[in-house]
Amino acid sequence: MDMRFTHRIATAADEPAIIELMKAAIAENMKAFLSAEEILAAQESMGLDRTLIEDGTYFLIEAETPDGTQLVGCGGWGKRKTLYGGDHTKGRDDSFSDPSTDAARIRAMYTHPDWTRRGIGTMLLELGEGAARDAGFKTIELGSTVPGEPLYRARGYKEFDRVDEVTANGEINTIIHMRKPL
Repeated sequence: MDMRFTHRIATAADEPAIIELMKAAIAENMKAFLSAEEILAAQESMGLDRTLIEDGTYFLIEAETPDGTQLVGCGGWGKRKTLYGGDHTKGRDDSFSDPSTDAARIRAMYTHPDWTRRGIGTMLLELGEGAARDAGFKTIELGSTVPGEPLYRARGYKEFDRVDEVTANGEINTIIHMRKPL
């Protein structure tokens, strides 16, 4: 099937749909990589980050289906120092990055489980990288989950750190810090 995707910038009105997509993606897309307990642990560092929406740096990917327009992916880039996580994530730094010395961030990428392996993640990366480049950034970084790592490696990101965090349920949540030049 020839599928055409469109994209737009997310607004506050989109938050309920974004949250539902995130929940579905976390619940299903991580199963091939993580146990149920590890998925629960990963949720401590995943979720909606409203600063991305407020900053106008969060994209929605939509598809026209026989049932109407469907949200199939979301993700964006950050011009703040926070590398990953949702509103609830500990250790956030929401100060703005300086494009002349700091890296931009790829942030909060999710694909609906019914729409994986169709180029949505690549489309989101290209949108975020292009916007960050246009904003004057020379480098871009991200904090990847284990399931996201293969996509980012395929798109030229290189690991520069790996952090294992012990979560509330006692499981390890691995965050892979990756970067690439723009």
